Amino acid sequence: MEDQIYVGNAAVDAPADRGWILGHFKPAPGVRHSDDVEIKWGIYAPGDQRAQWVTGERRTAVIILISGRFWVDLPERSVLLARQGDYVVFHGIGHSWRAEEESVVMSVRWPSVPGYAVPGPQPPRAARADRPPGPGP
Repeated sequence: MEDQIYVGNAAVDAPADRGWILGHFKPAPGVRHSDDVEIKWGIYAPGDQRAQWVTGERRTAVIILISGRFWVDLPERSVLLARQGDYVVFHGIGHSWRAEEESVVMSVRWPSVPGYAVPGPQPPRAARADRPPGPGP
């Protein structure tokens, strides 16, 4: 039964994998390994941005603001998540993001497929779950 249950804390577990706490990249056969969905607990400093625009996107995503002010940049518009619980859902379109102020965001994507990670070094601060910077308007 132990291999079917995992109890953790997103703020503690997330920094080990750039914020990702569930997905295809977690070790199998663990319960956090999934080809169906990815979940990220992102903690961002003011000014953090994604390192590069996501292109060739095939997945669906929902980004939910827990705290802060967080922009999601889409090809035709930018969406500001400003109140706790604000969210945006999009499917099969490129995107980027940027933190206007200290922000905590939960991202859920499906399906979980390889090929979208931004190459580069891990964040310098252990407290940050992710900090892949990138373009924004």
